[in-house]
Amino acid sequence: MVAASPEESAAQVRALVALAQKGDGPAFGELVNLHYDLIFRTAYKWCGHRADAEDVAQDVCVKLAGAIRSFDGRSAFSSWLYRITLNAVRDMQRARGRRGRQVDALALVTPQDLPAEQEDAATAGQLWAKVRELPDQQRDAVLLIYAEDMSHAAAADIMGCKEATVSWHIHEAKKTLRGLL
Repeated sequence: MVAASPEESAAQVRALVALAQKGDGPAFGELVNLHYDLIFRTAYKWCGHRADAEDVAQDVCVKLAGAIRSFDGRSAFSSWLYRITLNAVRDMQRARGRRGRQVDALALVTPQDLPAEQEDAATAGQLWAKVRELPDQQRDAVLLIYAEDMSHAAAADIMGCKEATVSWHIHEAKKTLRGLL
């Protein structure tokens, strides 16, 4: 089976969105199936825990059923879906904060007596845990640019700001991380 070209994939998503907006359940299911990995991966990078990411992904799928009609096509469907996922992560974090609990960061592994590759993984885990402690906009910019390997323009589209603002958030995040590390 030959993989669809990006143009064919984009056309397929547009067709599925149009059908789902009209209440077509199978089209909505296919849309969720096509994008579930993106939703889960994004939630996991922001949350740091599988269980939290699964909760967020389920919440996003439920919200998507009600929100699909509001998608107007001005941005890519995946960009719109990123924004919904980020908002769901923030909602979860706010709900936990109201209950007096902090969002769990990745467990910090002490790199004692670890082989070099495990020590590198532990150090990376510590770094991403610190990234999750950054203010929302800085954290979002860093995760979109470095974890998702997006351009500043794509990140700006998702974050709803200008490209220069994304660059400023990255700069500020680097300064903050130097202080945290």
